[in-house]
Amino acid sequence: MTPPSRTLGVAFSDARDASHAAGVVVRADGTPDGFAFSRCAVGGTDATDAVLDCWRALDREDVRHVACAGVAPAWFNLLDLRRLHEALDRPVYAVSYEASPGLEPALRDAFDGDALADRLATYRSLPPRVPVDAADDDAPDADAPRFVRAVGVAPDEAAAAVRGLTREGFRRCEPLRIAGLAASAHREAATE
Repeated sequence: MTPPSRTLGVAFSDARDASHAAGVVVRADGTPDGFAFSRCAVGGTDATDAVLDCWRALDREDVRHVACAGVAPAWFNLLDLRRLHEALDRPVYAVSYEASPGLEPALRDAFDGDALADRLATYRSLPPRVPVDAADDDAPDADAPRFVRAVGVAPDEAAAAVRGLTREGFRRCEPLRIAGLAASAHREAATE
């Protein structure tokens, strides 16, 4: 699969009470083609809305895919990938970079009552994570895995898009690498 012509990458950078979201449209050749910014609460439940705010601010019908940096930004402010897919009518996937037994134990340690129940419902609605890279212990990045959760596109196609959008020598695909840089810059500018 060739990379989509334009991908919206969304990443978050946390300050004390707010997380700063950056949405960056990136062309298949890695060129940034638009920026939007939003905020959500650290420990809140509005990260999905922050992604939607970036989408609306950009108003870009030419975006083909939406890639998110993980599913639990802003201290477990979980992204609802299915809601994003339904609202945006685009394939949506989240990329993560660590092997993990899952978030349920951490959610149970951090929350209780309705706050826990709401987060568990969102977390359990997520599709399973699949490896982006072939499981090859001799590969140079075998100790640096990548995983994807995909809605609206087959997981192997989402993994292929992530691979196709990753420049040689980098671990993060360009939409998420640039979005991460922009989110950090936005946080630093807003907190000064």
